[in-house]
Amino acid sequence: MVDLTLNKTTLEQKFERKTVSKMEGLVLEEKDAGDWAYRGEGARNLVLAYTGSSPSFVGKVMRVQKVPRVGSPGSQSATALSENERVLWKEIDGIVSCPNKEIAAQLYVEHVMSPLLGSKYVDSGMRVLVSREFLESIEKNILCERPAWRVDAAKVDTDCDSALLMSDHSLFPGTLKGVPCISVEIKPKCGFLPCSRFISEGNAVKRIISRFRMHQTLKLHQGEISELSEYNPLDLFSKSEDKIRKAINDLFTTPQNNFRVFLNGSLIFGGLGGGADSTNVVTSEAFEDALKPIIRADSGQRTKNFLQLVSETVYKSGILDQLLEVQKLDNFDIEGAIHAYYDIISESCPVCGELDDEEVLHRYTSLHSIPMDKSLKIVKDYLVAATAKDCSLMISFRPRADGDLGSPYNEVHLESTNQTFDYKASFIDLDLKPLKKMGEYYELDKKIVSCYTKDGGHRTRSR
Repeated sequence: MVDLTLNKTTLEQKFERKTVSKMEGLVLEEKDAGDWAYRGEGARNLVLAYTGSSPSFVGKVMRVQKVPRVGSPGSQSATALSENERVLWKEIDGIVSCPNKEIAAQLYVEHVMSPLLGSKYVDSGMRVLVSREFLESIEKNILCERPAWRVDAAKVDTDCDSALLMSDHSLFPGTLKGVPCISVEIKPKCGFLPCSRFISEGNAVKRIISRFRMHQTLKLHQGEISELSEYNPLDLFSKSEDKIRKAINDLFTTPQNNFRVFLNGSLIFGGLGGGADSTNVVTSEAFEDALKPIIRADSGQRTKNFLQLVSETVYKSGILDQLLEVQKLDNFDIEGAIHAYYDIISESCPVCGELDDEEVLHRYTSLHSIPMDKSLKIVKDYLVAATAKDCSLMISFRPRADGDLGSPYNEVHLESTNQTFDYKASFIDLDLKPLKKMGEYYELDKKIVSCYTKDGGHRTRSR
């Protein structure tokens, strides 16, 4: 474990050793901001792709932290782990004395998610120092490219003094000249139906309808989406070739923020910082045309063959099997884990306070009698599973030359076009979920189920 007496400077030198040793004394300044282009964003981070010529950054993307525009705490409270979080994650080497949440998140990926998902599929990245002027310039440069609702919700956190540098997983390292690379980014979401005995009878629909499909109904009511997606995560995780193919086709039909495609690192399908509407004729034709350098097929057949390539790779690689196992660490469901959470933060449980059924109350109160180490494990497993349910899978392809047997990458053969492709897969967006979000997760779960059942969706939609 790291010596608790180490100061912030010493810790940052330790945790940023890989970066500092390679870029000693380098701080990105205002003049460097023009070399970084907007790639997209999630709830907590912006993603920028490098467009300059420095060998240190070619083939890299940068994750820059955001901060809410309204009701946001100060930078110190926004970055430091809480006392309860330090207890929760104390087994991660160095996290107790970690100087800020950015480095804690990096340690989380390196020491928790990488061993669980496989180090060859996870890039924990390295930190690079940035100036306030660099971040302010980035904020200004990308403003017009961000979705309006994202701009209204959050801005670049200019109080940060570093950003996370990672490989651009939409490209192959040292991409061969003249050889195109196409990548698909999929947000699989939760791939199983919960069976926890702590799910109340009133919420029994959770055992038969996927969380994603129920959440679609709430998003439609709240105006976040314009129509329901046909995608079902249970198909993608099914290990059935036909169901996986259906899932990929459904994602293409209604991509929302769950399906994007990049050609040589540039987005050619899907939304940037938000969701994309249903795929229309214009979008389909543009995508079909963009596939010319990759798929050897007649016009009108390229998209079909590309989607077949993706589905076959998902099916044959088994890449989602381990992700599903990590998701299933949530074996108590939020309806059980919320009770352990209130014990950890030493607050009376408001959920138990709302119950009037003695039998049900007894079932939940049993969770308040378990040792603290078991409560910590329940919540820790729930949050790790939440990361796995919300991450993205990036699969990159490049055509392999006929007779090339020397590639270090896995291969997949597309029989319909008689092409062989190198492919590589990576899990990205493996964010450390804040402990304080447990209450929000519980309330959101109630809203999702309530909206779905009131809408009558359980009578009209399949799993």
